[in-house]
Amino acid sequence: MSIGETLFPTTIAGSLPKPAWLAAPQKLWAPWRMEGEELTAAKDDATLLALKIQEDAGIDIVTDGEQSRQHFVHGFLEAVEGIDFDKRVEMGIRNDRYKAMCPTVVGPLHLRGRVHAREARLARVHTRKKLKFTLPGPMTIVDTIADAHYGDRVRLAMAFAALLNDEARGLAADGVDVIQFDEPAFNVYMEAAAGWGIEALHRAIEGLTCKTAVHICYGYGIPANVQWKATLGAEWRQYEQFFPALAASRIDQVSLECIHSHVPMHVLKLLQGKDVLIGVIDVASEEIETPNEVAAVIAAATEYVPMHRIVPCTNCGMAPMRRDIAAAKLGALARGAALARRKFG
Repeated sequence: MSIGETLFPTTIAGSLPKPAWLAAPQKLWAPWRMEGEELTAAKDDATLLALKIQEDAGIDIVTDGEQSRQHFVHGFLEAVEGIDFDKRVEMGIRNDRYKAMCPTVVGPLHLRGRVHAREARLARVHTRKKLKFTLPGPMTIVDTIADAHYGDRVRLAMAFAALLNDEARGLAADGVDVIQFDEPAFNVYMEAAAGWGIEALHRAIEGLTCKTAVHICYGYGIPANVQWKATLGAEWRQYEQFFPALAASRIDQVSLECIHSHVPMHVLKLLQGKDVLIGVIDVASEEIETPNEVAAVIAAATEYVPMHRIVPCTNCGMAPMRRDIAAAKLGALARGAALARRKFG
């Protein structure tokens, strides 16, 4: 097996909903409900709870649930010197799909120190499962920040890639088994993704010996993304424009959206040689998938990906979802994978 000894090992894209006592529920960018040492302790508690929810559901490769980050990109940026969070600019991100108030790069970029050591080490100590940790990808960071210093998207991306590499090396030393870079911007800037997007990822994974992954989805289940998907037509062909370049890359795993999408399943064959994290759980719907539905998507994927390279996953992060719905969906993910194992094992 390419990942452990289990056929169809399950995982999640990365994030889980935060408890209501930590941040306002069902919101992105939700403000913390406390501060200082109380907030630090609450983040620790939420991280342990996220691990427990995944383990109880039967997930094989767990994450910290991104409980210590207000946002998957800005949770990293908060530790970077050279960014002014008081100088926020309203930007249309993901090619103007939606607006966000973004901080500004005002000088050379440097890490103040380790970014996610606390939650990674906490998670590693408290689970015997394989542990995945997520970081924002360089292209997606560039698409989510204003630049008043570098003056060039590629230079800026490579600067961030170097910082990501420093943190990724630290996470690997902390005992993380899989480091995943989240690149939803790849599905928007396809030509650039196949070029400098992958080049920046290579810089971000330099020297790593653990598994590396890139997650490329069509976004959280928020209205702006749902509306955008409705404009993409009967077939979503974005993936096939850069999957061949990813297949030739040094990234080990590719995570993609699949269930309830219009992605033609045959594009999976373009990822030859990679572990493929198949999205079998829809994060844009509150309807709980049945195990049979999950198993059916896995079965369809086996037509194009070797069974030992399939990792059933969620389509995207679950941060904006109701916690009870998210937990039920994790259970469906695990039970569906178990059904598929009985069929193919």
